Formats: sequence, structure tokens, C-alpha cells
Amino acid sequence: MEVPMTKAEAKKRLEQLRKAINYHRFLYHVEDRQEISDAALDSLKYELSKIESEYPDLITPDSPSQRVAGKPLPELKKVRHEVEQWSFNDAFSEEDMRDFDARVKRFLKEDFGGQAAPSYTAELKIDGLKVVLTYKKGLLVLGATRGDGVFGEDVTQNVRTIETVPLRLKEPIDIITEGEVWMKKSDFLALNKARQKAGEPLFANPRNVAAGSIRQLDAKIAASRKLQMFVYDIARAEHFPKTQPEELKRLQELGFWVNPHFEPCKDIDEVIAFREEWRAKAKKEDYWIDGVVVKVSEKKYQDALGFTGKAPRFAIAYKFPAEQVTTVVEDIALQVGRTGVVTPVAHLRPVSVAGSTVSRATLHNEDEIKRLDVRVGDTVVLQKAGDVIPDIVAVVKEARSGKEKPYVFPKYVEACDGPIERIPGFAAHRCVNKNSFAQQRRKFYHFVGKHAFDIDGLGPKIVDLLLDKNLIASYDDIFTLKEGDLIGLPGFAEKAAQNLVSAIAARKKIPLSRFIVALSIGQVGEETAVDLAEAFGSLEKIERASAEELEKVEGIGGVVARSIKEWFKEKKNQELLQRLLKYVEIEKMAHKKKSGALSGKTFVLTGTLTTLSRDGAKERIRALGGDVTSAVSSQTSYVVAGTDPGSKYDKAMKLGVKILSEKEFLKML
Repeated sequence: MEVPMTKAEAKKRLEQLRKAINYHRFLYHVEDRQEISDAALDSLKYELSKIESEYPDLITPDSPSQRVAGKPLPELKKVRHEVEQWSFNDAFSEEDMRDFDARVKRFLKEDFGGQAAPSYTAELKIDGLKVVLTYKKGLLVLGATRGDGVFGEDVTQNVRTIETVPLRLKEPIDIITEGEVWMKKSDFLALNKARQKAGEPLFANPRNVAAGSIRQLDAKIAASRKLQMFVYDIARAEHFPKTQPEELKRLQELGFWVNPHFEPCKDIDEVIAFREEWRAKAKKEDYWIDGVVVKVSEKKYQDALGFTGKAPRFAIAYKFPAEQVTTVVEDIALQVGRTGVVTPVAHLRPVSVAGSTVSRATLHNEDEIKRLDVRVGDTVVLQKAGDVIPDIVAVVKEARSGKEKPYVFPKYVEACDGPIERIPGFAAHRCVNKNSFAQQRRKFYHFVGKHAFDIDGLGPKIVDLLLDKNLIASYDDIFTLKEGDLIGLPGFAEKAAQNLVSAIAARKKIPLSRFIVALSIGQVGEETAVDLAEAFGSLEKIERASAEELEKVEGIGGVVARSIKEWFKEKKNQELLQRLLKYVEIEKMAHKKKSGALSGKTFVLTGTLTTLSRDGAKERIRALGGDVTSAVSSQTSYVVAGTDPGSKYDKAMKLGVKILSEKEFLKML
């Protein structure tokens, strides 16, 4: 038979239980370690509640049993902050931070002259809800939201449910502290999973849950959300530590949970390095981090710097790159994939999202365009969360001027070389001509190939990848690619993306002959392109030349001349040239061919040369004033035969054209 406790014994036992429970609560929730099992801790709490039920007058405000107590509130009361609450100004770039550093030093110079030497403390910026905690003689008496900085809402009942918030400090002092209430990512996912199962709407993100939970009228709901809180600042106390790191350590000594990932920095370079380090590591933590808070470390300098009308001069929030941004849709183009499926892609005013600049966003299909009501000229919300190519998630319709144009799917698509059709039962369109997209790919391979733009690192596999990911649909798209369009694609880390963008930029200046080769004009090969370039000297003159003028060029007959004229007459080709010439500079050529030892001589190359590449041999011939053609005729001066010569060798024998061995050819050069 259990002997009842006296009131004196109960009081003593309650003190022991509260001390033990608070100790193990701190270990578990703040230091993330355990010395006893969950069941053992539950047993201590059960004994505590049992004794308190027998002696309710012994219940104290800091008792672990009081973390959830009381009836739901009819409303949240407004409270005036004893210390006015501020928000931080934001910085988004290294330049912003250097400006901040310069401002700090300029202000301090006025008060301290050349003696001021500020250092900084960098702390993680937790994406949650700011809450102000007030303690009297070590007991929590008020938890309040920031509100408008002057007035907040009394959320004490809900704050008490947060296990990481001490109800009694380790010292009986008066203090006001500030911190961030947040929710673990893992708890957020579990909560949404339960809501989905119950048919309830899902929460957008942990921050919204934390903010909504802390403002609940029923503390039991707040308790069920498993909220957490980091404390990072002393707003008022009898004695202030001399530096920010000392202030954080003081908060830890009092029993608060302080985020351990703070770092003293001797200068702004170390601050920038800390931010870059955590930009890469942030997603590994079980809480959302949206940047770094940077504070001048020395309290005397903080006091001297003071505040502006809305923010402290001694601190700034150095934000991580945004996951969502706004930009403008400059065009919508159709991209043909490997299987002939046609995908609309928005061409955007370049914008930085999630740390990289992008200029494309997939619109998926016709139904998605209609759902979003996205138009050319619209301001849109862009999101990059996991996928390489960002999605347009909303249109800012309030920003419309009335000049925006709705997009209508065309009946004819150039890349399909014909009409398109909607796939029965699907939202997607496809080319009617099933062979057109294969031809389009071959043209892209040729455009970037060694005889044309010769873009290093942009071979057929990468071209296929860019086409399949809807990043390019026309030749000019290649020159508008940004690093952010590429990062995350297979094989494209940050360095690889930088390398390809640099390689493309290096080829924005191109000789006229190579530019003509790149256009894939029917009947115009490498040799004809050189002849055209040498005969006319500029693209404009080739465009304006009549068929008769073209035929006067050596090696160009009537068929080739008509093909050139027809290509330049087509509207789609004229539009392509206009777009390309926005990015590409063509090197003009002199009208007269170079004179030299081979002037007036025409060469044809066949077989494999062992000491020179085919291209190298052609360049040597032209440098000496000679011509190179691809076909053997009675007008050919020499056929240079390497190993394994083809039919050109046989034709030369038949026509009596002089055949040179590689050794004889080199001697001639």
C-alpha cells in the first residue's frame, strides 16, 4: 500500500522532478542528445503531473506541466514592446556587403577617428517568425510577436509549449531576449503527409506553419506542431557582454538554445566566405536558412552606430539568392524534341534565381499557357526549386500595360518543316512530319561544328541535351545561354557551365566564310563559302548579288547560284540572320585573293594526309593564293592524294589531272 506524501514531501519531490525534467529537456531539445530514454523521461513527467494533481496549489508557472495549459483564448491581445523591435536591411551581393563595411567604418571614424577597428559576427539567418521573450527574476512572463515593432501580439501561452524555450532561466535575472521560432523540415513533411491523408489543404512551407502555429488561440494546436526556437539577441539586461560572440555565449549559459553555427570574422572578406560556405551547406540542416545575419561584434561600436528609422546600422541580413524572382517574358518559342514533341519555351529577360542567371523557362504545353494566361510582355514569377529549367508559377497581371500579346500555337513550325498537331488524349503537340526533327539536329551539329562556329565543348551530345531540355530552338538561342540555364544538367556543374558559356562567347566573332558554312545553304559547302567570301567580301553584298553576279564566281554554277538566292529571299532566313547578327560579329574579307606562289592554281584533296590536317592543308594553299575545291574537273590543277584516296583519285587519272603525293605537295608549299 502506497503511503501518501505530506505536502512538504510533495514540494521537495516536485522541485527534484522539475530540475531533472528541465535538465533532460535541455539535453534532448537543445543539445540533441539523451542520457535517459524517452520512456524514462515520460515517467518523470507522469509522476510530476500526478503529484501536482494532488497538490494543485504547488503548481508553479515554470513547471514542465504548464507548457500546455489553459483554455483556448478568445483573441490574441496586443502588447507594447518594452524595447522597440527593428528589422534588418538586406544585402544580396558582395558589392552590397562591401558598401555596408565602408558605411560602418565611415560612421565610426566620426566618433573614434582612426582608432576604430570593427570586426564582425556572422550568424545563420533562420527563416521563421521573430518572437520576443521577457523574463522577470528568471521566469518567463511574456512571449510576443514582433508585430509592427512597437506593438506585438501576446503569444505567451503558445511560446510555453516550445520545449526549447526555458520557462525558468538558470539565473534569477530580468532580461528581454529575441529569437526565431521555426519548424523542422522533417516535422513539416510529416504534418503535410497527415493533412493530405485527412484531405486537408497542405501548408506551403515550414515558416508559414511556424507563424500560423505561434498565433493559434488554442495552445494545444501549437504544442502539436513541435515548434523550435533559437535565441540570438539580448534586447535588455542589467549587464551587456562586450561583444556579440560573448552575448551568444551568455544566452547559452542562461539556458537558451543558440544556433551553434556562428563565427567571429576579423573582416568583411571572412564574412563573405562564411556566407558562401553556408550557401552550399544550408540545405543539409533540418531548418530553413535564407541567409546570414552580420553584426558588428563590439558592443561599444554597436552603440555608436545606433539605428536608422527602421533598422540597425551595425547589422545587415546578407541573403541567399532568391528561389523565386520576377522577370519579363520577351518571347515564346516552340522547341522540337527528339521524338517530335513540340514544347513552348518562354524567352525571358535574363534574371538571377537561386544564384544563377537564367533566360529560359518551360511552359510545358498549350494547356499550361492557358492556365497561367501567360502572354508575351507579361511580368511573371519564376521559380527554380530542384529543376534545372525554371518554371513560371504565376503571372503578375497587375503589372500589365495592355500591350501584352496572347500566344497562339502556329499551324506551321519551321523546325518541323511543316504543320503540327495535338496528340490525341494529351496536352502536347507534335510535328506531323516525323523526320524533320532529326534533320534539325544535324543542322545544329553542323552550325557548331569545326568548319562553322567550332564551339569548344558543344558537340552533338550537348546539342541533343540542350534541344531535349528546351534550351535552344534556333541557332541564335545558343548565344543567349546563361550559366544558370545549364547548371544542374547532366555533366554541368558550375565550372562546366562557365566553360561552355565562355566557349560560346569566344566564337561570337567569326570569319565570313565560316558564317556562310554555318547557315546550311543548299549546295554551298566549305569551298564555295570561301569563294563567295573572297569574291564579295561581306554578307550584305552576297545578299544583294544577282544570280548572274553569283555565277561569275569561279566554281559557282547556275544551280548553286539559284540555291543561294532562294535561301536569302526566304523571310524565315532573313529573320534568322537579323537575330544572329545581334550576337555575332562577322569578319569581312578583302575582295582580292591573296597573291602568292600558288595563285591561279586549283587543288582538290583526297585521302588522309599524315603531316597536315585537311583543314591545315587548305589554309596553306589559300595563304599562297591558291584555290581549293571539292570536285575534280578538267579545270583542276592538282589532286593531292594522301593514304586511301577515294574516287577523286580515279577521276583525276581519267581526266589527266596531275596527282601529287603528300611529299610532293609539301615540297610545293
